[in-house]
Amino acid sequence: MDALSAYRSDSEEETPQAPAAPLPQDAAVPQEDSDSDSDAPPTDDVFQLKNMEERAPQAASSTVAVQSVAPSVAERAPDTGELVKAESKSALPSGVRQTLSGTVEETTMSDFDFRNQQRTFEMLGYARNPSEYAAASHALNSYVGDKHAAQAMGGATMAELRGGTASTRAASRAMKKRRKANGDASIVEGEGAYLGPWAGWEGEQATPEVKGPIGPTPEELAAAESSAKQRKQEHAKLERRRAMDMARGTEKSIFHGTSMYDYQGRTYMHIPTDAGTNLRGEPGSQQCFIPQTCIHTWTGHTKAISGVRLFPQSGHLLLSGSMDTKVKLWDVYHQGNCLRTFLGHVKGIRDVQFNNSGTQFLSSGYDQVVKLWDTETGACLQSFPLECVGNCLVYHPRSNDTFLTGTSDKRILQYDLRTKQITQEYKEHQGAVNTVTFTDPDHFVSTSDDKSMRAWDYDIPVVTKYIADPHMQSMPAVSLHPDEKWLAGQSMDNQILVFNADTYKQSSRAFKGHSVTGFACQIGFSPDGRFLSSGDSQGHLVFWDWDKGNLVKRLPTHKDAVACHAWLPHETSKVVTGAWDGLLKLWT
Repeated sequence: MDALSAYRSDSEEETPQAPAAPLPQDAAVPQEDSDSDSDAPPTDDVFQLKNMEERAPQAASSTVAVQSVAPSVAERAPDTGELVKAESKSALPSGVRQTLSGTVEETTMSDFDFRNQQRTFEMLGYARNPSEYAAASHALNSYVGDKHAAQAMGGATMAELRGGTASTRAASRAMKKRRKANGDASIVEGEGAYLGPWAGWEGEQATPEVKGPIGPTPEELAAAESSAKQRKQEHAKLERRRAMDMARGTEKSIFHGTSMYDYQGRTYMHIPTDAGTNLRGEPGSQQCFIPQTCIHTWTGHTKAISGVRLFPQSGHLLLSGSMDTKVKLWDVYHQGNCLRTFLGHVKGIRDVQFNNSGTQFLSSGYDQVVKLWDTETGACLQSFPLECVGNCLVYHPRSNDTFLTGTSDKRILQYDLRTKQITQEYKEHQGAVNTVTFTDPDHFVSTSDDKSMRAWDYDIPVVTKYIADPHMQSMPAVSLHPDEKWLAGQSMDNQILVFNADTYKQSSRAFKGHSVTGFACQIGFSPDGRFLSSGDSQGHLVFWDWDKGNLVKRLPTHKDAVACHAWLPHETSKVVTGAWDGLLKLWT
């Protein structure tokens, strides 16, 4: 204790103590704490920390109480002019407790009510005052926030408004009270019989009994007959207009998107850069694999698919022709939607073909007409009437102004788009020409129903090589290997024959294991040339190893014959298939 007394500062010793202000006579005199250590009982608390902890909340509470009531309880003595402290004129309300930071009001509210009021305040701007909540008061001052909104809504909470407003809820409750009893299910007829959902309502007026004939009146019958007659006239008018359009060869296209241009003013012709692969690179630069799963299905054609073509080089657009007389352009890499439908043929589509840049394409139909279309605008640029069906279409590899078509009248016609004239005819086949395939810009081969393959020099109507064999069958599909050294032909005896692209000599290799009898199933190669693929009549897509010649996989793809398919040039294992069921599918 002597050490604590010596530790006391000089300023505390020298500071004079202010005289205590006299208290009123009716004021209670507080008991002063003795500073003497002799009166206190002996304790181990040498530094009196317990006493300090006990006096701290009392002092703080007294300070808060004096501050909170200072304006009302501080009075000036009449004689001395000094401020004196008086007792508080009003006690704290019931349920209010004094704390260090002020007062705390006790109330009870369930978690649901709290969240309900919180949600109401967030959505409507008002909530029930917690102080008035227990009293269930609906006075205007019992709400906090937007009191005008609370008055307009009748103080309804969000939980109550889920069933409508207060008026509609009251009307609903009143209507439920008017509902008659369902009755007893054990009673069939008579009083108390079971009515179930057919029970009526109190005060409901019974439906008056209909007297007279039941059915439409003569006026209604006359109106119905007039309407039916008008519909028949409109239908006949549409049929006449359709016949006139077919006679004139009216062509049009329908754009299915919301806008022709994106935010940068580009159309769907722009090669996308966000496809996850470089669509401007060299095809076949990656190792390819056999697809396993269907990841997308294009629907829109109503009849068999007769041909599919991918946009040159990039493959970001898909062109399909169908027996429903329509040609459709599809998106491949983004949403997979139909971008445009081309209408103009009056019979099924036989073949479609992009030019070398993809800006235009040709379509050939069983209506014996070949049409030239603009890929971007959908306009029909030219129309070439034939005397027969154009079975196949192919552009010259170095020119977008010249194309060849093999026809059903045993000829190959060469057209010049600039002059709109036939510039050459190749007439050596003895049957309908099925395929025309360029091996290089100066040479091409053709196959026919005469069960032969013939080689030609471009623009010279003389056969340079005649390939035929007593056991050879007609080949409705021929494809060139990516290395341009081999030709693969789909033979009608359920095998794929291989020919040298330079000498046209038949190789000893033959790929078997699929059934294509009666169907012109297209042949395809993976971009790297590792796999040979073909559809079959059972709805499968069959894969062979090109080097080993063995069948690798038979993938079920469609319910009907797979007539055509195409490998995406910049993907490792993506293939588009088209079948007689009218569906297009993307596999990976």
